[in-house]
Amino acid sequence: MSGQFGLLKTRRFAPFFVTQFLGAFNDNLFKNALVVLLTFQSAQWTTLSPGLLANMAAGIFILPFFLFSATAGQLADKYDKAMLARLVKVLEMLIMGIAAVGFFLHSLPVLMGALFLLGCHSTLFGPVKYAIMPQHLHSDELIGGNALIEAGTFVAILIGTLAGGILAGSVDHPALIALGGFVVAAAGYVSSRGIPAAPPPVPDLTINLNPFSETWRNIAFARQNRTVFLSILGISWFWLYGALFLAQFPAYARFVLGGGESAVTMLLATFTVGIGIGSMLCERMSGKHVEIGLVPFGSIGLTLFGLDLYFASPVGLVGTTPHELLALLSIPAIWRVLFDLMMLGVFGGFFIVPMYALVQLRSSPDHRARIIAANNILNALFMVVGALGAASLLGAGLSMPALFALAALLNAVVAIYIYGLVPEFLLRFMAWLLVKAVYRLRSTGLEHIPAEGAAVLVANHVSFADAVVIMGASPRPIRFVMDHRIFQTPLLGFIFRHCGAIPIAPAREDPAMMEAAFAEVSKALANGDLVGIFPEGQITRDGALQAFRPGITRILKANPVPVVPMALSGLWGSYFSRIDGKAMKTPFRRGLFSKIVLRVGVPVVAEEAGPAQLRAIVAGLRGECM
Repeated sequence: MSGQFGLLKTRRFAPFFVTQFLGAFNDNLFKNALVVLLTFQSAQWTTLSPGLLANMAAGIFILPFFLFSATAGQLADKYDKAMLARLVKVLEMLIMGIAAVGFFLHSLPVLMGALFLLGCHSTLFGPVKYAIMPQHLHSDELIGGNALIEAGTFVAILIGTLAGGILAGSVDHPALIALGGFVVAAAGYVSSRGIPAAPPPVPDLTINLNPFSETWRNIAFARQNRTVFLSILGISWFWLYGALFLAQFPAYARFVLGGGESAVTMLLATFTVGIGIGSMLCERMSGKHVEIGLVPFGSIGLTLFGLDLYFASPVGLVGTTPHELLALLSIPAIWRVLFDLMMLGVFGGFFIVPMYALVQLRSSPDHRARIIAANNILNALFMVVGALGAASLLGAGLSMPALFALAALLNAVVAIYIYGLVPEFLLRFMAWLLVKAVYRLRSTGLEHIPAEGAAVLVANHVSFADAVVIMGASPRPIRFVMDHRIFQTPLLGFIFRHCGAIPIAPAREDPAMMEAAFAEVSKALANGDLVGIFPEGQITRDGALQAFRPGITRILKANPVPVVPMALSGLWGSYFSRIDGKAMKTPFRRGLFSKIVLRVGVPVVAEEAGPAQLRAIVAGLRGECM
């Protein structure tokens, strides 16, 4: 895991990370300090009830995301993002000055205005935050970078929330809270000075100040790529799901666990640590590329541990006075609750980090910031709807544990819906699971697979699992050309049908299918896709490398694209190979976690990629292993 932490030593990431960390910290410091003051000293400020004030503060803070996200996205596409980050920090310092005036004058309207402006500050920084990373990080660093950002954000939220509560209860004059916020904002400005330039992709963009038409336009940009748009919906659902749990922590700690303020802190810290662990593990589990197979894995955990939290929630702990923290921790049932919250955070990290990286990677650079802005708008909308829905259900008499169970079941429904619309998520998960749970895959040369643009991948054909293994290792989706009979295999047939595999038959068996296959290959390459073929034409029956057929020549004649040779070793003799004459006859024939290797060679130009030449290269990559 040294790779992602190594980013913290680089100028292209470290100043940006510190800047966003301090910004998230300051938002929560000021917001929570204000809520605590209004809760415990409301009579000094207004005649409104503390509960109404707390909800009003939350609504005022989130309102700018609806009003100004579209404008923020345009600004981040039109101007240098590093410059915008510095200007946002200047704005943050001014906001803290306004907050100091509000505290000094005991003016609730001024303080609420400062909170609104702080929401504007977060709104403006949002598109910069996620759109700048693809400009400064390599594609194999995006997962690590997003992991650090997500983990850092949640830690900043935790520390800022705690610091805000402590400041509100300990300072002699509330204006000192704003002074502390100003110091943090100034430190953020200093760190932002170190962010390298991030030139705008569309400097001639004309700013549309109409938030409604521009919001709809940004959503239209996101919808241009179906996978990106559904990923944004998945991210928004996660924020609804996570915010629903986080919002219940104070009441859950008091009225279910029977604890006090320290119990709330314990729940928040446990969930935050889980998010950090899950986020940090993403890079190792994904092999440093954007592995969207982790997303279904994350959604499974979010559902299972959300349901278990319902069953784990104790009954009969609430007394006339709150339990001390140590007394709570002496109760075995509390540890199951904490474990569930920890695992919700861990699997939340698995879910959210690849989603953000996928949106960054597959969004058009010219529209990336505006697509991120659309994401922020939908995030805010989902959280508001979730909060209103939770309030309605709790008001109707639903218990908090039952609310968690209902949310977990809805999470399963949403996951099934999204994966049904975009099977790539589920297919990558199945490929990832096969590679991680059945085999121990070692890959070399994956950097030779082009990050964008068309290419043909050629490999030796050892087993029925070859395409799944290659698909699980590749950082990009691959459309494989495969014998039509493989599609009749129940599990593998489902996988290949839904990942855009192209069925092919010999000319003597079905000439129309063969011609249709070549036409589809040409269309896929013209679209800039990766196409995978097994030039031997069939799975080896003796482990030896067969002669390569001339179909590759016909493909390259129509589309002269680079050819990436690769070789699989270690699959001969496995359950999916034909070592016994018939494949898939003896389960666990090689046991679990057998070692396999995928070696990827240097791309070959089309003019030099004849069948004999490619066979020789693949044979060299394979070596003596089968």
